[in-house]
Amino acid sequence: MSEQPRPTSLTGGEAVVRALAEHGVTQAFGIPGTHNLEIYRHLAPYGIAHVTPRHEQGAGYAADAYARVTGRPGVAITTTGPALLNIAAAVGQAYSDSVPLLVVSPGMPLRHPRQSTGLLHEMRSQTEALRGVSAFSHRVSTVEEIFSAVARAFTLFRTGRPRPAHIEVPLDLLEKPELAGPMRLAPPTPAICPSLPALRDAARVLRSARQPALVLGGGARNAAAQCLTLAEELGAPVVTTANGKGIVDETHPLSLGVSLHSPSVQQWLAGCDAVLAVGTELAESDLWSAPPALRATLIRVDVDPDQMYAGLPAQLPLVGDARATLEALRQQLAEPHGAPASGAPDRTGAVRALRAGRDAETAERDAHRLPYLQAVRAVLDADAILTSDSAQCCYYGAIPHLPVGPAGRYLHPTGFGTLGYALPAAIGAKTAYPTRQVVALSGDGGLQFSVQELATAAQLRLPLPVVVFDNGGYGEIRDEMTARGDTPTAVDLPSVDLPALARAYGGHGVHADSPEALTRALSLALTTPGPTLITVTEETPR
Repeated sequence: MSEQPRPTSLTGGEAVVRALAEHGVTQAFGIPGTHNLEIYRHLAPYGIAHVTPRHEQGAGYAADAYARVTGRPGVAITTTGPALLNIAAAVGQAYSDSVPLLVVSPGMPLRHPRQSTGLLHEMRSQTEALRGVSAFSHRVSTVEEIFSAVARAFTLFRTGRPRPAHIEVPLDLLEKPELAGPMRLAPPTPAICPSLPALRDAARVLRSARQPALVLGGGARNAAAQCLTLAEELGAPVVTTANGKGIVDETHPLSLGVSLHSPSVQQWLAGCDAVLAVGTELAESDLWSAPPALRATLIRVDVDPDQMYAGLPAQLPLVGDARATLEALRQQLAEPHGAPASGAPDRTGAVRALRAGRDAETAERDAHRLPYLQAVRAVLDADAILTSDSAQCCYYGAIPHLPVGPAGRYLHPTGFGTLGYALPAAIGAKTAYPTRQVVALSGDGGLQFSVQELATAAQLRLPLPVVVFDNGGYGEIRDEMTARGDTPTAVDLPSVDLPALARAYGGHGVHADSPEALTRALSLALTTPGPTLITVTEETPR
C-alpha cells in the first residue's frame, strides 16, 4: 500500500490560495481589506498574479471578461460586508450570461452571535445576499472544507451550465492554522451528448426542411467550427444573440449577425419549418420582445435541461454539450448516404434580402453611427476583443453593425443589463491577452458607473482605447420618456470633459469630431501605454 500524505497545517487564507492554484488559477482581481489580508499574503508565493481595480464591481466585471475570453474561471477576492455587496451586480451579470466567476470573501467568525455586535462590516447574512445572484454561496466551517468548497465550484464550472459561485471563509478560520487534510480537486467530466434516437429525430427534421435556420447563443461558443459546417451543409441562414456574436463570421454569406430583434428577421424565422437553436435562451433580452410564434419544429441544443422548457419550449430537445452534440448530429445527417449532405440550396440571395430589410428598419436611427463604427472596424485586427456597455452606441450600433468573426470577441452584458461593464471588462480581457488589441465601447452615462477604472488601466500601462459616444446623459431612457409622451426628467447630465478626466487619471484623452479623426486617434491609442479615452459627440434630440 502506498503511504497516504500526512495532513498539513494551514491557515484558511493559505488553504484558499493553495486550492485555487491547484485548480490552475494564475490570475485574480480584487481589493485587499482589513479582513482578507491572510488571503493576499499567499497569492504571490503560489504564483497567482493580481490586479487591483478601484471598485469591487470593477473587479467582478474584469474577472467576468477574463473568464469569457480565456474559457477559464475568473476569480475575484473581496473583503466583508459592503465590498461583497459592491460585487453583487457583477455576480448577477455573470449568472445571466453563464460566466464561470468565483468570488471569495471572508465572513463573520464561526461563533459570531445572531444579535448584532457592531463588528466591522457586519451584516445579517452574506451568504443569503449572494445566494440570490449566484449558483451557490458556500460558507465553510473548517479549513479542510475549503478544499471541498473550491472543488465544488470548479465542478460546477465544468459540468452543465457555468454560473458564478461564492465561497465565504469565517474570519477566525482565515488566520487560524488547522489540519487541512488531502487536497480535493474537481474531477474531469466527459462531454454530455444526447441519445441516439433524439439525434436521429433531429437529423430527420433538418434533412427534410425546406426552410431551415440556425440560431446561436453564447452556449455555442465552443462549437464555432461545427456551427459553420452545419450551416453550410444545410444551406441554413444563421442569426445570433449578442452573446453568440461572431461564432459564425458575420461577413459570411449565410450570416444575419445579431438581428433577432429585427421584425424582418423575426417574420422570416416564424416562417421557417425547422429551427436549430444552440446554446441560447431565446429570451426577451435576445429578441427585445416576446418570442415569436413559430410554425417550425424547434430543435434546441443546450447543456442545461431547464432551457428545454423556458421561453420557446423545444419539440426536439437535445440536452448536451454543443460541440459533442453537433458533431454527433452531423454524423446522423450523413447516415443515409455515408457522406455529409451536399448540394444544399443556395439561400445567400435570401440572406442578402433579409439583411437589406433589417437595415432599412433602422437606417435613419443608426445612420450617424455607422461611419464611426466602420472606422473602428477598419483599424482593428481580426482577433481584436471589443467590450461593450448597455449603451445605445452598442446595442443599436456596434452589436448589429460592427462585424466580428470567430477569431475576435465581442463581450456585452446581456440579460441582467448592468451599466459600467465595458471599461473594467476591457481591463480583464487585456490582462488575459496583453498582446491582442482590446477596445472598450461605452456611452457617457454608462462609463461614469465605473470611470474610476481608468486609474487601474493607467497604473497597468495598458494600451487601451475607450471610445465613448456622448449623448449628454441617459439617451435610451430619454427616448423612452419621449415616446411615452412624457417630459424627459432626470436624464440630461451636465457635460463632463471626459478626455480631461482620463488625463487626470494618468491616461490620455482626445475628441474625435469625424470618422477620420477617430481612425487616427484609435490607431495611436492601440500602441500608446495607458488608456486613451476618445469621445464622439452624438446628436442629442431636444
